[in-house]
Amino acid sequence: MDPLLLIGIAVAAIAILLVTVIALKWPAYVSLLVISVLTALAAGVAIQDIVPLMIEGMGGTLGSVALLVGLGAMLGGIIEKTGGAEVIAHRAAAVLGEKRLAQALLIASGLVAIPIFFDVAFIILVPIIFAFAKAAGHRAPVAVGMPVAVFMVFIHNTVPPHPGVVGSTTLLGQHLMGLVTLLGIALAIPMGLLVHLVGKRLIGNRSFVLEPAVAAKYAAAGEASFHSERVTAAVGGSPDSSGADDSGGGDSPAEEELSRRPPASLVVGLILLPILMIACGTVGALVFEQGGTAANVLSFIGAPAFALLVSTLIAMYLLGIMHGWGKQQISEVMDGALGPAAIVILVTGAGGVFAEVLTETGVGDAVSGLMLEAGVPILLLAFLVALAFKVAQGSGTVATLSAAGIVQSTVVGGDYSSLQVALIILAIGLGSVSMSHINDSGFWIATKFLGMSVPDGLRTWTVMTTVLGFTSMVILGLLWLII
Repeated sequence: MDPLLLIGIAVAAIAILLVTVIALKWPAYVSLLVISVLTALAAGVAIQDIVPLMIEGMGGTLGSVALLVGLGAMLGGIIEKTGGAEVIAHRAAAVLGEKRLAQALLIASGLVAIPIFFDVAFIILVPIIFAFAKAAGHRAPVAVGMPVAVFMVFIHNTVPPHPGVVGSTTLLGQHLMGLVTLLGIALAIPMGLLVHLVGKRLIGNRSFVLEPAVAAKYAAAGEASFHSERVTAAVGGSPDSSGADDSGGGDSPAEEELSRRPPASLVVGLILLPILMIACGTVGALVFEQGGTAANVLSFIGAPAFALLVSTLIAMYLLGIMHGWGKQQISEVMDGALGPAAIVILVTGAGGVFAEVLTETGVGDAVSGLMLEAGVPILLLAFLVALAFKVAQGSGTVATLSAAGIVQSTVVGGDYSSLQVALIILAIGLGSVSMSHINDSGFWIATKFLGMSVPDGLRTWTVMTTVLGFTSMVILGLLWLII
């Protein structure tokens, strides 16, 4: 089929996708499947081949996505329910001191954001954000909360096991999951420093008109309790007193709850364990001869799915037992974590169907080929396509998978090294986080929980996500030139 006609089909498909998601409020899962069928018909796929093509796209994507997102959700779920986010935040504050509460929470949020989905992780941290902001003397929680929110959503879009980056990695280079994970974390470190500096410059201690309910909640927020004996005990410290009540009474329910929380070192260890295992596999592939016993063993240990499985099993035992849960409670928590994850997995699978249709019909080749002929480098192309989808429809997952589908044939068929493909995958993730605005659910989660108006949200959330995305893209571009 004529490339220009295929590009026209792509434009029409994207337009219909936007209408169904934004105007008609269809679920993204249904929209992606319907658009996949229409695109296949318009591109001349035989009617009897459409459903098998959809099944192939769904199955090929879900193989990795279901494993990683499911296990990641379960690990994040048990860390959430046992209070792991809180103990990490308080321990970081205790280590860095009262004058560095914002930095402490930013570091803690970066760790929490690796295994836990953004919306859940941020909501968990909201009470701590309020307490720390009040203790630091800020007139609004925005000064502490907005950099935390932006940093967490950046990690959500660039570091596995989150669905968008897992899906794009599956489409462009499934064997690169470990490398993408390590590069994503490495990129997040300087971005954590940048978001802190941009937050101070952009927000500082300026006044924000908070929504009345949030203003009242913030006014009632107590001083940060990171220095209290009870919290010190909860995060694994050694308070001066024995913790006994002077009146001779027993522990209160709140004290008992705190005493059952796991130490911060254990929670951090469980988050870092799969990362370290993945690192072993990635390094082993570079050091040892491919196909040898050592390389095979390290490859098995460092497989992301196996690393997450091991961490989840250890978390079930250590966090569950330390929290005083029975077997049934642990099972319910783990199963409960799969509910929200199932929706994400299915949407990601539907995105895989759309990507498969774009590839098989030649639509992706036509679009990417035209832009490459126009002189757009593949790294920038991946970023711009994801950015266009993100700005248009808001969902980072849909943007990521759609962009990966458009560039898939070019990337898979091109003579690119593993590191270059990993950078392309990250570029897609950066496009899906940049210029986030009012059609993104993350925008509303951050602004509403912090009590901000829409204009203030655009001046903070949108600006900061764009700064992080574009700055990271510059870093990737420099790395591309070097390699």
